[in-house]
Formats: sequence, structure tokens, C-alpha cells
Amino acid sequence: MGVPSVFKPRSGARKPPATMGHMPTQDQIREALRAVIDPELRRDIVELGMVRSIDAHANGVVDVTVSLTTPGCPIRSHFQTGVANAVRALDGVTGVNVSFDVLSDQEKGALQQKLGRGGGLPTGALAQVAEVICVGSGKGGVGKSSVTANLAAALAAEGKRVGVLDADVWGYSQPRMFGLGAQRPKVSAERKIVPPEAHDGIKVMSIGFFMEEDAAVVWRGPMLHKALTQFLEDVDWGELNYLLVDLPPGTGDVSMTLAQLLPQARFLIVTTPQPVAQKVARRSAEMAHKVRLEIAGIVENMSGFVTPAGDRFAIFGEGGGQLLADELDVPLLGTVPLTMALREQADAGTPLVFADPDDPAAQAIRQTARGVIALTPVELPMMAAAPAAPPEVKPVGMSLPMA
Repeated sequence: MGVPSVFKPRSGARKPPATMGHMPTQDQIREALRAVIDPELRRDIVELGMVRSIDAHANGVVDVTVSLTTPGCPIRSHFQTGVANAVRALDGVTGVNVSFDVLSDQEKGALQQKLGRGGGLPTGALAQVAEVICVGSGKGGVGKSSVTANLAAALAAEGKRVGVLDADVWGYSQPRMFGLGAQRPKVSAERKIVPPEAHDGIKVMSIGFFMEEDAAVVWRGPMLHKALTQFLEDVDWGELNYLLVDLPPGTGDVSMTLAQLLPQARFLIVTTPQPVAQKVARRSAEMAHKVRLEIAGIVENMSGFVTPAGDRFAIFGEGGGQLLADELDVPLLGTVPLTMALREQADAGTPLVFADPDDPAAQAIRQTARGVIALTPVELPMMAAAPAAPPEVKPVGMSLPMA
């Protein structure tokens, strides 16, 4: 249990001593604590059953005990600041004591069952990730992975801290697109996987780092679930504005697992203009609705072929992306043309946005990134006043075998 901390109002804004008649009730305090969000489970601490006790005293001081999932929880300061700010904002409160204990094994088991997380509760790896965006498509061959890689590059070019999780386990391609090859990630002193970094510090994690180069992955659902859980919760993602998740095409096990692990992720659908692709992409939207993932928008890829001379040919037709966006009542965030440089740079390992920012496809993806930024908030609730993260611990020189 941590040492309680007392938070007092700033000088000049001191509240008068409270009486019992002016003190908020336990129900009012509990309701105020719904503003404190667990940044990994993306739900408030009241709903998660993390508020152990509330004790309001006649002198205006409120004691709150919060139960953590692990004694060394790395986001403890987030809860401490959030609880203090939420309770102090109530009329009649002159000070807040925040203390901590740990959920019992039985309580953690009940919480896992409630959340449908048979693999356990998170331990802090995603605590500093503000937005998770799953990039999916109804079928393969629409350029979803190249959109993901270049969107990550475009967000980084806008000054954002970005990570990419290659969840397309059977068709992993992000290591090649970022020029990382089959290098093995290292592990930190805290036994977290350290994701390799590509251009402009983009953090990348893929099953490809743990396989012989270009080897096939022949796994069933339980193994996929375990690997994806490890990539999310045992990877030292650090502080990120965006984590982009490159989903496999379709609506199978991987998409359902990620929806379970990331209940407040946003879903970005990639389609091509022709009607048949648009109708197949509609199935991905139906999957997102069934697992309660918010659809952030549509990206129409291969929106015409632009030659090096600047001529444009609508090889795959036109308008499918806008039709799908209108049907789903979500924004069309970008229409990305197919260019020779887009394909060449994907093979070369440097996203087109970095290699040739003036290319028509690169400009379209930069515009898509600005649309994504406009749709997403700047920070997680109650995180603004949190203290700075501790100094980065350099990884040790040891490679991590696949569990």
C-alpha cells in the first residue's frame, strides 16, 4: 500500500471550512470518480470496481482508497492525480487523501471475467498510448498495409509519436515496409519487449521479428490471441499519440481478439473505389458495430492511377469510398491515388511520405493524417496533470524468444 498523499487547494483559492451539511455524499463522490479513466482498459475506475473505499470527514477532507491490479503499477501516479482532482472539484472538499491497495486474486479474476479477458489484465504497457486506431479492410489486396505504414509516417511528419503493431499475422509486411528486416527486438530491464524504431522514431512490432524471414505462420486462434496479447501488453510502447494496428483482412479471430483487448479503439476502413470492394468493406463495418468499435472513417485507396507524367486513369472506377462513407455516416478521410513511387518505396523500406513528399499519393496520405488528427482528442481524460514519465531505461542486449 502506498503512502497517502494530501492535496490542498492553492493559496488564494482556499475554501472555507466545511460542515457535514455541506459535504458531498459518498454517492456524489463516487459519481465524480467516474471521470478517472483507466488508460489501458479505457473504462472508469468506478465501473472497474477499483474504488475500494470513500470516507468524508467533517473538516472537508476526503479519504479515497483505490485498488490497483498490481503492486508496482506504472500508472499509479495517473490514478493519484486523477482521483485528487476529481474529488477536490466538489463543493465542500478542502483536501484529498489518496491511498492504494491491490485487488485480490479473486477480485482480479472477477474483473477478468467481467471484461472477457481470459489472458489476464494489462500491466501498464499501453498506459501512455493516447489513441489506438485499427486499420482494416473487408478483403486483401486493397493496400491496407501500405496505407498503415504511410499513415504512420504522415502522423510522425506532423510531429506525433507513433507506433505500428503488425497484427496481420499471416501476411505480415510492416518490417519490410519500414526497412527493418527480420531483426530481433531486445528486452528492457523491466522484461518488456523493446520495439525496433524506424524512420523518425516510429516504433514497430510484428510477428515477423520472431520468425525466419518470410516464413509462413500456421497458427490457430488460441496462439494468435496469446501473441497479440503479448504484443499489446508486454511491449514497451512508451508515450505515443497514436498506435496504428494493421489488421488482417476480413472479420476473423484477430479482429475479435483486438476488439476485446482494445474496447475503445477506433476503426479505420480501407477500400478501393469499385463497388465490389466497397460492398465487401461494408462487412468490416458490420463487424466493428458488433464488437462496439467506433468507425473513425474511410480511406479510399487506389483512387485512380497517376502516371509519372501526371496523367490520371480511373482503373478501379470512382466513388466507392464516398458511397461507403455516406452509407455509414462517417467521414471520407482520404482518397489516395496509386503511383509507381508508392509501390517502389514500399519494397525499398522507406514510406513514400518520407521519400517523396511531393508525390500525389504522399500528399493524399498527409491530408488523411490531418483528418485523423482532427478526429482524435489531444490527450486522455485526467492525464494533463500527471507527472513526467521516469527516465528511459536502456534495453539490455538480449533478444527475446517468442513465447
